[in-house]
Amino acid sequence: MKRLILLVLLAACAKPQPEEPVGGPLEVYRDRSVPIGSALNFDADRYAGTWYEVARYPVPFEAGCVGVTAEYSPLPDGGLSVKNTCRNPGGSVRSIIEGRADVTGPGRLKVRFDSIPFPADYWVLWIDEGYRTAVVGAPNGRSGWILNREPNIPADRLKAAREVLEFNGYDLGRLVEVSQ
Repeated sequence: MKRLILLVLLAACAKPQPEEPVGGPLEVYRDRSVPIGSALNFDADRYAGTWYEVARYPVPFEAGCVGVTAEYSPLPDGGLSVKNTCRNPGGSVRSIIEGRADVTGPGRLKVRFDSIPFPADYWVLWIDEGYRTAVVGAPNGRSGWILNREPNIPADRLKAAREVLEFNGYDLGRLVEVSQ
């Protein structure tokens, strides 16, 4: 019996640690007493195109995803179509979710995905002048992302993006880098 208990304890110690925290559906990553602002210089047409997710706050629907991309395309009515792709570590596509984003104010998007019954507020908190790097967050603090036009982000823009998150009340200690 002692050997069995010892083997169970050793096996438990040998288990690999989870690669990424999953985050709960009601988990909050920012201090909501801190005012949050959106990018006044936001231009939906320039925002269109492919973005690579270089960092995120853990949300259940992206747990274990790598090589994540978000593709935005302009719609005739001024909105944007959205296609988010999650990949497995080997590069194969794990899931795709599609929907639309409507601009509700400067840098403010109301995003509706086809398979989710409720919309979400995604605010572009900052975007650099060349529309190469963007920081997206939710006023409720339940999500946040650093996006870049290329899979690898230059150190200066990553630093600036992290500073924007922190300025808007986000806990940088809970930000997870995403492999591309």
